Amino acid sequence: MTEPTTLPSAETVIKTARTFARDLVERILSTFLQAFIGGVVVTTPLDASMWYAALVGGVATVLSLVKGIIARWSSIKNSASLATGV
Repeated sequence: MTEPTTLPSAETVIKTARTFARDLVERILSTFLQAFIGGVVVTTPLDASMWYAALVGGVATVLSLVKGIIARWSSIKNSASLATGV
């Protein structure tokens, strides 16, 4: 026979939902800022064409990597998030 499935407590579910929401908001805001900065840096001085605009994704990716490394160095945790408690 299989063992009965135990559900997490309401407190655990709420804490997990809050952590998820904080992480999601941070990711949304940081991705927007990284893509915006990438767009300005790449397209403005180069009078961008389609190919230059495509480089914006690469710039946003590098900025995301740097943010993750900074978050990891800022405290001892297994997260690439700058949000507290994530």
